[in-house]
Order: sequence, then C-alpha cells, then structure tokens
Amino acid sequence: MNILAQVGCARARRARLMRDMRRESPHTASEAPVGPEGGAARKAADADAAARDGQDTLPLPPWKGPAILLVDLDAFFASVEQLDHPAWRGKPVIVGGDPDKRGVVSTASYEARPYGVRSAMPSSTAYRLCPHAIWTRGRFDRYREVSNEIMDILRSETPHVQQVSIDEAFLDVSPTAVNREHPVEVARRIQRRVEELGVTCSIGVGTSKTVAKIASDMDKPRGLTVVYPGGERDFLGPLPVRTMSGIGAAAEEKLRSRGIRTLGELADADEGMLLRAFGKNGRVMHVRANGGDDAPVAQDDSVKSVSNEMTFAVDLTARDEVEGAIATIAAKVGRRLRRKGLRGRTISLRMRYDDRSVRSVQRQLAAPSDDELAYTPLLHRMMDELWRPGVPVRLIGVGMAGFEDDEGVQEALFDIAKVAPSEDDVRPSIPDEGKRRGLIEATDLVKDRFGEAAVRFGRELRGEGNTTGSAAKNPADYK
Repeated sequence: MNILAQVGCARARRARLMRDMRRESPHTASEAPVGPEGGAARKAADADAAARDGQDTLPLPPWKGPAILLVDLDAFFASVEQLDHPAWRGKPVIVGGDPDKRGVVSTASYEARPYGVRSAMPSSTAYRLCPHAIWTRGRFDRYREVSNEIMDILRSETPHVQQVSIDEAFLDVSPTAVNREHPVEVARRIQRRVEELGVTCSIGVGTSKTVAKIASDMDKPRGLTVVYPGGERDFLGPLPVRTMSGIGAAAEEKLRSRGIRTLGELADADEGMLLRAFGKNGRVMHVRANGGDDAPVAQDDSVKSVSNEMTFAVDLTARDEVEGAIATIAAKVGRRLRRKGLRGRTISLRMRYDDRSVRSVQRQLAAPSDDELAYTPLLHRMMDELWRPGVPVRLIGVGMAGFEDDEGVQEALFDIAKVAPSEDDVRPSIPDEGKRRGLIEATDLVKDRFGEAAVRFGRELRGEGNTTGSAAKNPADYK
C-alpha cells in the first residue's frame, strides 16, 4: 500500500480500517509501503518518524505532478473548548445539543471516542455511553475565530485554498518551477504552525482531492498520511466504497447488488454499467476510484442559496407553534440575506415529521426580497400545503434562492414536493414598505450591538427553549 508517511498514533478508526484491509489484501499500509522508487517509501515513513522524535529529517522521494493537501482539524469544537478550559484537557468533552432534547453531538474529543461517542450521534445515546463526559452546547463565535486564524495560516502557505467546512480545507501545493518545496515539508510546517495555536490537525497528501480527503482520515489525531504519485490504485483498492465522498448508503447498496464492495472493484467495473445505474455520477465515481480527479482547488464564494433549519426538542402540533417557528427561522434567513447584500425570488419551506418523512414546497416571489416581514405571510400560506393541525413537526427549514444576479437555472434548495406561483392576495404583515424597511433596519442595528436575542417578536417567543442546541460545521452558518 502506498501510504508513504504515517505520523502519530493509530487510533481505533484507523485500526479497524487496517483490519479490513488485511482481510482483503496480502499487504497492509504499515507492512508494505510501496513507492515509485522502491525503498524510498520506507525512507519517507522513517523520515517523518524521525522528525517527530526531533532527529534529522531524511531526504524525501521526489514529487512529480499535482500535490493536494486536505487539512482536517482534530475534534475541532472540543479541542477549542479544551484549549480555553485547561481543566478539561485529557477528559472526555462533548459539544452538542442537550441529551434530553433530541440534541445531536457536533464534536466529541478523542478522550470520549473510546466510549463509542461520535459526531452526529444522538446526544441521548452519547450520554448513555459516556455519562461522565463534560457537556457544552458550544461557543460558535469562538470556533469561527480560531478557524479564521488557521485559514489565515493556510492562505499564507498558498493562495490556492478551498475551505469546505469550518474545520477542513483543501490546498494545492504542487511544486512549480518557482517553488520547488516538497509537499510533505509544507504539510509538516502547517501542522507545526497550527499546533502553536493550541489545536492539532491531521493532513492527507495526494495527487487529487479525493485521495487527499481519504488519506486525511487514515491516521488521527495529528496524523500525516502521504500517497505518492503512481500509488493511488494500491492505496484506494482495498477500501470500502463508502470511504469515498459522495457514496452514501443508497449508492453503497446499489453497488453491492452488483458485486462491488471495494474501491478497487469499483475501479475495475464496467463504466457503461455505472452510467446506466448512476447517470453521470457513475463516470465520476469510476474516475475517482482509479485515482483520477482533476477537480481544482478553488474557493467559490458565490452564494447559491441562504437557508436555516431548526430541530425541535418537542414536536410542534399546534398552528401557532408552527407559525411562530416559521417566523423565527424566516427572520434568521432575512438577516443573513441583508448581511450578504442579497435579495432572492425563490422561497422554500421544508418540514420533517415525527416519522422522519420530509416534504417541501417552493414559490416564486413577485420581486426579489430580503424582507421577512414581507415573505413570512406567504410562508404561512405555504405551510397549509405541507401540514394539518395535530401532525407532529420535528424540523422546519426556510430557504431563499434565485438571487438578482443569477444567470443560470437555480436548483431547488430542498427536495421539492410542489412548485406553485405566489398568490397576489398574500399581503405583508406591514403593508407600507417604507415602514417595514425602517423596522427591520432598526432591529438589525439593535441585534448588531446587543446580540441576536435582543429583539424578537411575539410569535418568535412561543418556541423559546424548544430547540436541540445542535451545531453544524457549514462555514455559512457562522457568517
């Protein structure tokens, strides 16, 4: 297996993966690193080990072609909490929603993970597995602050940075005629600089975003896993298909039904069959399984949609509760639209029920808007297409798209059950546009100074305290 630089302690996740690899391949990453220059592979691994021990670094095998890094901050939210609370260091820390309110784990420290606690796990389950853990709902302004500091470090290393979440980013550090620095040296320096801030990161290095992403998960925390050019097939081959981003449970089952369980089997599969089964995504999967992926490292800051969701600790069953929640979420969307200087034409409403089924509806506004006082009455009308009194509602989402400068076709924000034109008889709660504008601008100023909870309307107060307190890692949620 062509994993040439493996640094740090192999944790439970990597151990399980290695056991799977041993069952499917006569060589493991640790047993037989095979590089483009034979023994140079072992030298690279030894060099990294020596570096961590403070010894002289051995020469690295040359790197030819593209070099992509995926920098993944280790248990980021929990690490920041341990950084700011020294007494929490070395103890299990869980950042997430309340265990008794359908909360979800956002991040668990590595001390909590041996108990089986994982991100996205229901908080109630995590509490049962690790009742002595330190719990916190999080300080998301602080996480954003530390994340921004780290992203500044990455951008000082290369202008080619693509942040994909609050704790992950791709970097293109391909050697050039001007800059011949070895990608592994860049990765090592990034790890040192990030560690100086008080948190750690794991890095995958490869010739594509796909390989770098998978490599970054192989050795955590503080791991450095490098796949040299030419070793992609050997590295990817034994891994389960779910290892690759974009292959979820449904796609995995479809592949299994065709006898495809590993990325190696996917790489060898008939491309025509994959096209018939998955459409154009079949070709993408096939190329990536073969180690190919020419997707550039590029930050697309254009906003396609602005949305917000809220999951409730207790299901909503009364109309005033549902209307109040919609008003609250609509206000959050409106405020984010104004911050970004955006107005949208396409408004969407999404609901998830107690049986986990989901329905959505979308309407076109007569004119672009960032004014929740204008579009919330329309959302209440749309609600009647999705809900009837007494039906338990677990989640509500509101989204806006179709911005004024969009030139292409805007995809729906959610899985849309029905699309209909807006109705002329739906009037804003305050008909006078000047008065509405004055009110929302005044409330924005107050919230900017005193916080988001400083101004709320009556309907918004009805559901106060009835949220799970869970947090996402989407950078947009922190802007």
